[in-house]
Amino acid sequence: MRLSPIGPFKGLLAALAVFVAACSPPPQAADPYAPRPYVELSHPEWARDAVIYQINTRQFTEEGTFRAAQAELPRIAALGVDILWLMPIHPIGELNRKGTLGSPYAVRDYFGVNPEFGDLEDLKAFVDEAHRLGMHVILDWVANHTAWDNALATEHPDWYVRDWQGAFMSTPYWDWTDIIDLDYDNAALRRYMTEAMVYWVREAGIDGYRADVAGYVPLDFWENVRAELETIKPVFMLAEFDQRDVHARAFDASYSWEWNNAMNAIAMGRGDVGALFGYYSGHASAWPHDAYRLTYTSNHDQNAWTGTMNERFGPARDAAIVLSFVGAGIPMLYNGQEAGEPARLAFFEDDPIQWREDPVEDLFRLLIALKTETSALWNGAAGAPMTPVVNSAPMQVFTFVRRDAQSAVFAAFNFSPTTQTVTFPPGPHWGNWQDYVTQEGARFDAETTLTLPAWGYRIYVNDGAFTAPSAAAAATAPAAPGAPAAEE
Repeated sequence: MRLSPIGPFKGLLAALAVFVAACSPPPQAADPYAPRPYVELSHPEWARDAVIYQINTRQFTEEGTFRAAQAELPRIAALGVDILWLMPIHPIGELNRKGTLGSPYAVRDYFGVNPEFGDLEDLKAFVDEAHRLGMHVILDWVANHTAWDNALATEHPDWYVRDWQGAFMSTPYWDWTDIIDLDYDNAALRRYMTEAMVYWVREAGIDGYRADVAGYVPLDFWENVRAELETIKPVFMLAEFDQRDVHARAFDASYSWEWNNAMNAIAMGRGDVGALFGYYSGHASAWPHDAYRLTYTSNHDQNAWTGTMNERFGPARDAAIVLSFVGAGIPMLYNGQEAGEPARLAFFEDDPIQWREDPVEDLFRLLIALKTETSALWNGAAGAPMTPVVNSAPMQVFTFVRRDAQSAVFAAFNFSPTTQTVTFPPGPHWGNWQDYVTQEGARFDAETTLTLPAWGYRIYVNDGAFTAPSAAAAATAPAAPGAPAAEE
């Protein structure tokens, strides 16, 4: 046997390594008291001031195809939206199908395209045109369950949850009889689902996903998916879930169900501005500053099952829309809202939107422009927090300022069915402003009163400059009650 020249020195080298390690100072431990960022992911730059537009391909046009939808993209781009959310694009299951055409959330093939909409080349052409017009495209992804006749049910039956009799089962407590639940305790399923999501980013050039019932799937699955997708390109992820932990490493945005429900309660006379105090207090205090929370006045579920924006918000509709844009959050439109959302759309049938001209389109266009040009209104930490402004009718009138070094917005809403005239103590709203709608100048100081019609609103803007009121001015300002204290 011939020894390697280094052989005799191996023991000496090992001893030397031990000696050096013993003499080296211990590694510096992280300061346990230093704050650490909760949101560890990086939002894509194009999402910082983004507005989302949801497309129900089946109902978006008379033809219900990608090609027909592509022809409408210049009109949608002219609205100023940034992210297009396509509802599920996959073939739909036939076994236990609901209605004539079935639910797009009953997926039969994760690697296929629903022939109702076109083919893969049609989808690619849609995405390419959206990119050319400066927009990004996310796909709706249904990870929690499949159609009964998805090939996985035959090829990998062990990937599914079973009921007490050992049979496939639908998601508990919901009337989702057209689907069966997947079991994420299975590593092979996780790999398959991740590879399918990677496929559409690589093959079709999409820019991320909206995750259906995201909270019903383990969070560590989504966190790994995000990490793998980010090796390809920056992506945007929206969770259908209202919970802050999804923002740490998986999702840019999540649903604000609480905001939507609070606005509906106020509009229907079941609540007052106190409902918004609760929501925005929790948002400011308990949620990470860089979390994007989806604020919306309609979507496919609401439209089909609970009512249009007109039904759910009545005379408060426009004020609710405005708050969804100027308050903290990332705003969204559901296709047809710009036409006044004239009807509920049948979910399992062919029921195209009845497009028409409506003044609300001008409101959406105005608000999208305001959000884009006003950095204080941008999403998450890119924008400014909401600073409450106290007024003399706190249960009827909601007022706040959002201000950064470049811009500021002072917003006032009368969320009541009667005219309200309010006064203010000294606050961050004092100074010179311009009404964003009328372009008229306005000044707020110790003498100012503001009158708002029933369900009315005002949006004031300036360049962000602010001079605090003097002590003398503050002392002579009229007193205004604050919001009532919450019970402990």
